Amino acid sequence: MTLVLVHGVPETAAVWDPLRAALSRRDVRALALPGFGCPRPDSFTSTKEEYVAWLAGELESMAGDEIDLVGHDWGGGLVVRLVSIRPELVRSWASDAAGIGHPGFEWHDLAKLWQTPGAGEAFFEQQLATPVEEQAKVFEGFGIPHEHALRMASAADQVMADSILALYRSALRVGEEWSPAFADIPAPGLVLAPSDDPFLVRDLAHESASRAGAAVAALPGLGHWWMLQDPAAGAARLEAFWASVS
Repeated sequence: MTLVLVHGVPETAAVWDPLRAALSRRDVRALALPGFGCPRPDSFTSTKEEYVAWLAGELESMAGDEIDLVGHDWGGGLVVRLVSIRPELVRSWASDAAGIGHPGFEWHDLAKLWQTPGAGEAFFEQQLATPVEEQAKVFEGFGIPHEHALRMASAADQVMADSILALYRSALRVGEEWSPAFADIPAPGLVLAPSDDPFLVRDLAHESASRAGAAVAALPGLGHWWMLQDPAAGAARLEAFWASVS
């Protein structure tokens, strides 16, 4: 069995390193979204559907493996869509962004800024001109340990900024578009619900879990970057879930 991890925004696959170290399993692949710490193919325009197709292709390349798929933030949103349309590709799935598959989903204020032409570009122009140490302080404000905050800030570049803007602008009505298929998912699922996440709505996560037929694992006292704040707690919830699937 292979564990596949899908990171979010604005991150690289390195966001999973502490969780990987806390897990007992070692057959783990942390995928890098095109444009996030790696190049984008020339024809890749970073829309949400392109990222879903890319993820499906990555899983198809592992044909013969039983895959446990875990996604965080936008990676969690891609997991929601993947298991809605291609559930046969996974043994199980987990996401901390299940609310994206709810018809009542609304974007947070920062996402709305990124979705606004001109304002989004200005945000990243200022961000990329800010010293890394200053950028890291913003991440630390969300509970990310200093060394990881620095690492995240250092990874930002124009390719990532362009990818983020394109992704969010392709997803103005993502809840409306994706929610009809995110129901009665045949593959066992787990919705991770950090209590202190300012970007994800817990009520929608619970309702989406119920619609999808998934279990819910609370992460009390943790925020959006739970895998960096307390990787042991995240690992414990996931391993208990995988044991129940076995």
